[in-house]
Amino acid sequence: MKRTLSVLLLLAGLGSLGIQPAFAEDSRQLAPLTPAAQETLRLEMLDNLLAFNEILTLLAANKVKEAGQVAETRLGKTAMGKNARLPFDARPGPQMPAAMHELGRNGHAVASEFAQIASSGNQQAALEKLPALLNTCIGCHASYRTR
Repeated sequence: MKRTLSVLLLLAGLGSLGIQPAFAEDSRQLAPLTPAAQETLRLEMLDNLLAFNEILTLLAANKVKEAGQVAETRLGKTAMGKNARLPFDARPGPQMPAAMHELGRNGHAVASEFAQIASSGNQQAALEKLPALLNTCIGCHASYRTR
């Protein structure tokens, strides 16, 4: 019963964000990336999840400045352009719809803003900025798909 309630609450929460469960028709816009670019993007998104986990772990340990450093180096403007050395067909950015690419660039900017706030060591201020950081990811994933 407790598990069923948890699942229902999760689905309701996702629905309030406009995110449809996996079994619903996927109405997100298709981003027609080459298979190589899809793989690059998949690996980048997995690394972003690992970075978020590290940031949350550091914030929970009140290592706010360190969380900011991770945010900047792994998610922020510093992390932009890391795929530029790849062959064009493996680079997701130039193949994305313009609005999707803009969401990605905005995500880097918000991560840098979070990092700057966290560099003060103020845990409360960093926690208040954290939802904006995650919302950039949610917005893109809720709006676009690669297959």
